[in-house]
Amino acid sequence: MVVLVLVFLAAAGVFSLGVGLWAVCSHFITADIPAGTGHPVKLRFLGCIFQLLVTWGIIFEKLRICSVPQFVSFVHDLQPLKKDPDVMVKDLHFGTIPVKLYQPKAPSCTLKPGVVFYHGGGATLGSLKTHHRVCLRLSKDSGSVVVAVGYRKSPKYKFPVMLRDCIVATIHFLQSLDAYGVDPTRVVVCGDSVGGGVATVICQMFASCPDLPRIRAQILIYAALQGLDFQSPSYQQNSNVPLLTWSFAFYCLCCYLDINPSWQSTMKKGAHLPPEVWEKYRKWLGSENIPERFKKRGYQPVVPAPVNEAAFLETSVLLDPTCSPLITGDDVVSRLPEACIVSCEYDLLRDHSLLYKKRLEDLGVPVTWHHMEDGFHGVLNTLDLGCLHFPCSANILNAMTHFIKGL
Repeated sequence: MVVLVLVFLAAAGVFSLGVGLWAVCSHFITADIPAGTGHPVKLRFLGCIFQLLVTWGIIFEKLRICSVPQFVSFVHDLQPLKKDPDVMVKDLHFGTIPVKLYQPKAPSCTLKPGVVFYHGGGATLGSLKTHHRVCLRLSKDSGSVVVAVGYRKSPKYKFPVMLRDCIVATIHFLQSLDAYGVDPTRVVVCGDSVGGGVATVICQMFASCPDLPRIRAQILIYAALQGLDFQSPSYQQNSNVPLLTWSFAFYCLCCYLDINPSWQSTMKKGAHLPPEVWEKYRKWLGSENIPERFKKRGYQPVVPAPVNEAAFLETSVLLDPTCSPLITGDDVVSRLPEACIVSCEYDLLRDHSLLYKKRLEDLGVPVTWHHMEDGFHGVLNTLDLGCLHFPCSANILNAMTHFIKGL
């Protein structure tokens, strides 16, 4: 029996080593690590760790133990939560939706700004724990009451569950500002990645809600804002840059919107939409709306392939403004509050921010824009992450803080 146990342990060790080597080799073969991030070794290490987690997740999913997102999220949530003596943190529920409330302890004779924060993670990853450091620092540095929303995620919960959870939590907060000492004229919606997309949608939806306090501003950190065009300059330049590659972004899209993964190449070529749709939205999505300096690292305009009718029928949900808020009509976008937009040079979704910035400015909506020349998707989550901290994360937080204080 002892021999069998030793043999099993040895086999498990060899298998684990093999998985690790496979993940690392796969990363080195496929990943693009830009020197412009300033810390390419750190980014490569983070990329390897993420690739390893995904590889183990795939194995467990094949064994029907758990899904890839469940395993990766489980590991991400193992990190201990940081405490700050200057911020009071409470775990609450708005109805059945879990939220984390961050309140500065410093006494104040005036009402504080309020921030509703929607975390990123492609609607599959991320949690109240993964973004705890960001919300803690945001509350402390800006003197704001921050409410982080713990929405339900895919693949278990499909569209529009995540959005509905965020809408309900936001309404609950707006209806109880007095209880949290929040100034009703200084409420901000904020999010990173898919959370930035949620913040955009909620801002658009609530622009015509007279029964609720008006949202004062929106803060969008490398937000995901459209699912139509996958051949813009940033998609061509950053398709293999960690921590968001094209393949993983598409995986998250399929999980959330229940789209068959077999359409990946079809959608990348633009064959999921008919010519009249491309023509209708070219005025907002066309590469001519992106400044030339963002095309210098390589860009070749791609004419969309002939439409695949089956793909169009199965992916037409992407034309819903709640999925692609970048294509919401001018009548709505023109009434939005001012925005703070943060884009990152080495981000797959960089052009989403650039295009939305232009749309807002063209319609007279004030925009404060910060472009992180050394930034990549997910860099904000390295804030206060010890030796894996990227200075860019602190720069983004400082931009957010400065914007809120100026309201």
